[in-house]
Amino acid sequence: MSAFDSFKDHSKEGKVFFSRALIAFLVVILLMGVLISRLYYLQVIQHDQQAAKSDDNRVQLKPVGPTRGLIYDRNGVLLADNRPSYSVTLLKEEVKDIDATLAELEALIPITERELKSFRKRLKQRRRPYETVPLRFRLTDEEIARIAVNYQRLPGVQVEADLIRYYPYGASLVHAMGYVGRINENELKRVDGTNYSATHYIGKLGIEKFYEPLLHGSVGHHKVETNARGRVMRVLERTDPIPGRDIVLHLDIRLQQAAEKLVAGRRAAIVAIDPSNGGILALVSTPGYDPNMFVTGISSKDYNALRESRELPLFNRALRGQYPPGSTIKPMVAMGVIDSGLISPNHTVHDPGFYTLNKGGRRYRDWKRGGHGKVDMEMALYQSCDVWFYDVSNRAGVDVISDYLGRFGFGQVTSLDLPEALPGILPSRAWKKRTGRGSWYPGDSLNLSIGQGWMLATPLQLATASSVMANRGIWKQPRMLKGVVQQPAVAEGELQNTNLEAGAGIERNSLLEGSVIDITGLEGTGAVLPDVQLKTPEYWQKIIDGMIAVVHGKRGTARKIGKGIDFQIAGKTGTAQVVGIKQDEEYDADKLDERHRDHALFISFAPADKPEIAVAVIVENGGGGSSTAAPVARGVIDAFMALKQADQEKELQHAQLGSPQAALSIVQLAPGDQP
Repeated sequence: MSAFDSFKDHSKEGKVFFSRALIAFLVVILLMGVLISRLYYLQVIQHDQQAAKSDDNRVQLKPVGPTRGLIYDRNGVLLADNRPSYSVTLLKEEVKDIDATLAELEALIPITERELKSFRKRLKQRRRPYETVPLRFRLTDEEIARIAVNYQRLPGVQVEADLIRYYPYGASLVHAMGYVGRINENELKRVDGTNYSATHYIGKLGIEKFYEPLLHGSVGHHKVETNARGRVMRVLERTDPIPGRDIVLHLDIRLQQAAEKLVAGRRAAIVAIDPSNGGILALVSTPGYDPNMFVTGISSKDYNALRESRELPLFNRALRGQYPPGSTIKPMVAMGVIDSGLISPNHTVHDPGFYTLNKGGRRYRDWKRGGHGKVDMEMALYQSCDVWFYDVSNRAGVDVISDYLGRFGFGQVTSLDLPEALPGILPSRAWKKRTGRGSWYPGDSLNLSIGQGWMLATPLQLATASSVMANRGIWKQPRMLKGVVQQPAVAEGELQNTNLEAGAGIERNSLLEGSVIDITGLEGTGAVLPDVQLKTPEYWQKIIDGMIAVVHGKRGTARKIGKGIDFQIAGKTGTAQVVGIKQDEEYDADKLDERHRDHALFISFAPADKPEIAVAVIVENGGGGSSTAAPVARGVIDAFMALKQADQEKELQHAQLGSPQAALSIVQLAPGDQP
C-alpha cells in the first residue's frame, strides 16, 4: 500500500464528518434554545415592560403651553395683548447636520449672528426629546413661503405658530407694567420646570414679573402617536392647558397718556394715586422705550443705543429715581415737630434771609434773598420759608424729624407690587453711624428739615406721603393691581380673545358687575405701615390749610396754578439742588450746564376737602418747583377731573337708556388718540 492510499480512509473521514456535523448540530440546537428562551423571556415574562417601552417610542407626551393672561386698565382697555407670530424651529433628532441645515436656511431667510448664537445656546439647554428649538421669530409671509417650498430639503425644520406678547401703547407703559422676554436658563431653574416645559416667555420686569404666577397659567399635555422620525401622526389624549388669569390694574391709560404729554421731551416722573384705596392711577417716567423690542429679543445695536443714551430711557425714574425731595417734605416735618409737643404750632421766627447756629457762624441761607421777616408755621409752608424749618429742626432734633418722616413711608419700600422700587435714604443718627459717616451734627438736622443733605426719596414715595396726608394719616398701601378677572365657565376660545384691535377694550357677557375679584391683603414686596396717629388730630387740618395756601393763598409759591378751578388743591413746591453753591455765590441757572440745574418738584392732592387723587411730579433740572413741576401737577389733576366728569355722564346715559354697563366694557381708544 502506498502512502497515497492512506489518505483514502473513507471510514475515518466519515467519522470525522459525523462528529463535526453533530457538534455543529448541537451548537445550532443550543443557539436555538438560547434564542427561544430569550424570545420567551422578552415576549412572555417581560411582555408588559417591553410593551410600555414600545409605547414610549411610539407615544409621546407633548406639553402644551398655556395662553398668557391679558392685562387691562381700570376701564377695560387692553394694555397687554397676545398676538400670533410664526417662528422657524429645528427638531434636533431629525437634523443630521446642524451646520449644513443652518447654512441652507441662511440662504432662504436672513438670520443674524445674534440669532445663531442664541439658537446654539438654546440647543445645549436641557429639553425634552423631540422638543423643537426656535431659531428665528416673527417670520413674514414671504419667509414662511420660502421655507415651505423647501421642506423636502430641510428635514427637521418646521414653521410653528406661537402667541407672543404685544404692548399696544409701547413706551407709554413700559415703566409702569414692565415686559416679558425669552426665558433663560437661570429663570428655568427658579420656576417649576414641568409647568414651563412649553413656555418660551416669562415676565422680566414690573407687573409682568410680579404677577407671573397669575398670568402664566398651567401647562397642558397631549399624548400623541409619532412615527419613527418623530412626526406626530395623531393625538390620542389631551389635557388642555389652563390659561393665565386676566388682571385689571388701577391704571387709567387716558390719564397716563395725558400725564405723559405734559412732560414730553423732558426727563421727568409723575405718580398719581387714588388715596381711597392706594391704587396707582398713573406712573410716568420719561423718556421711555418700546417694550415690544424686548419680547423676542432686542438686537445688540438697539440695546446699546438705549443703554448709552444720555437721557437714560431704561431708567425707571418713578420707582428708582432717588432725588433730594427738597421742600416737598416740609409739611411732614412741620407735622412732626408740632405733634411731638416740642414746638408750638404758633411758633414764629424772624427770617433775615439766613440762619446761624452760633453767632457769627456759618450762614444757612433761605431761598429768598433778604428773608421773609416774621414767619409763623402757615407762612413757612405757603412761602416755603427755610429759616423757620432750620430753627424748629434745631430745637426738636433729628430723632423727631426722622421718626415722623418714616411714618409717612420715607426710607423704605411700601408698595405692594412694584418690586423694582427703591427705598431712598432717610438719614438718622443710627444711619449715619452705620454708614461710617460719623456722629450727627446740628447742621445735618438743618439740611434734613428742608429735604437736602443725605436724604433721598423717589417720586413714588412722595406721592405716597401726599396720599397719607390727604387721608389724614390713614395708610392705603400703593398698588397697581385692582383685581383678577373671574374666569367664566365658557370655552377657552371664547375666553381668550387674541384678535382684539390694538387698544380695544373687552365686552364679555360673563364679565358683569362684581366679576373683578378684590385682592386686598395680597402679600406683596413692601412693608405695610400702620396709620399715622397724632397726639393732636386737629393738627392735620392745620398742616393741610398751609398746603392749600401754597396754591390758593395770595402769596403761595404755587398760586398761579390755583386759578380757574372750583375746588381746592393742597400742594407743596420743592426745588432740589444738584450742585453745591458756595456761601459767597448766588445761584444762576443761566451760568450752569442744563444737567447741573435744580430739580423741580411738587406734591399735591385734590379736592383738598375730599381727596380723590394725590400727585407727585419731578422734572429733572427743571428749575423751580412752582414754575415747572406745579403746572404739570395741575394738568394731571385737570385731566383726572375731566375724565371723571366724562365717565359720570356716560354712566348717566347708560342709566337713562336702561342698559347697565358691564364692569369691563368696550373702550374704543386707539394708542394714538388723545384722552
